[in-house]
Amino acid sequence: MPTIFPYRFPRRVYCAGPLFNAAERSEMTQIAAVLARDGFETFVPHTDGMEFSRVRAVLIDRGFDATLVGAWLHRAIFALDTYQVVIGCGSLVFNMNGRVPDEGAVAEATMAYMLDKPVVIFKEDARSMIAGRDNPLVVGPADFGTTSDMEHLSAVLAERVGQFPPQPDRAVFCPAHLCTAVEAGERLWQTLEPLESGSDLDAVADAVLMLFGPATAKPVANRAALAS
Repeated sequence: MPTIFPYRFPRRVYCAGPLFNAAERSEMTQIAAVLARDGFETFVPHTDGMEFSRVRAVLIDRGFDATLVGAWLHRAIFALDTYQVVIGCGSLVFNMNGRVPDEGAVAEATMAYMLDKPVVIFKEDARSMIAGRDNPLVVGPADFGTTSDMEHLSAVLAERVGQFPPQPDRAVFCPAHLCTAVEAGERLWQTLEPLESGSDLDAVADAVLMLFGPATAKPVANRAALAS
C-alpha cells in the first residue's frame, strides 16, 4: 500500500493566493516576508516555483507545438504545487483578498485541510458573499475565521501549528492518482530547488519534457533554420 509523509515540515508554509498582476504578486511577497521574518520557511509559487511563460518560450523555441507545450506546463504546475501542499509544506496561508477568492488557492487550501494541516486565511478585503460572511466552503478549512492584520499572521499561524502535535513519521495512504502527481512534482522540484531564480531554464525545460511530455513528442520545426 503506497504511503506518504505529509507532516514532516510543520513550519514550512505554502503561500496560496492570486498572482495575476504586480499588486497581487507584491502582496504575496509581503506575506511570505512577514512569515519568514518570524521564523517560518515559505514556498511562494511565483518566486519559488516555475515561471510558466519563460519555460514555455524555451520549449517553443526548440520547435515544440505551443498547444502541446501549454498542456505539459499545466500538468507540471499542477504536480509541483500538489507536491508542495501535500509533502513539501506542513501548513498553508491563503490570501483571500480580491473580488472572489482565487480558484487555485481554494483548491490548495482544501488539499491542506483534507490532510489535517493548519490553514490560516488572510483577508482585509471588505467584500463578502453573504451579508458580511464569506462562503463557508471557502473559509471552513481555516475554522471559519480570517485574519485581517498581516503583521499578526505569524502569531495566528504559530498558534494553529501548535494545536497539531508533531507527527513527522505519520504515514498516510496515498491513492495512485495522487502519488503520480506528487512523485512527478517532487522530481520537478529536485530540478528547480538548486537553481537561483530559475537561472537554468534549459534544465527546467528538460525536466518538464522528460516528466510531462510524451516520449513520442518531436519538434515540429527548427526555428533557427526557419529564421535563416
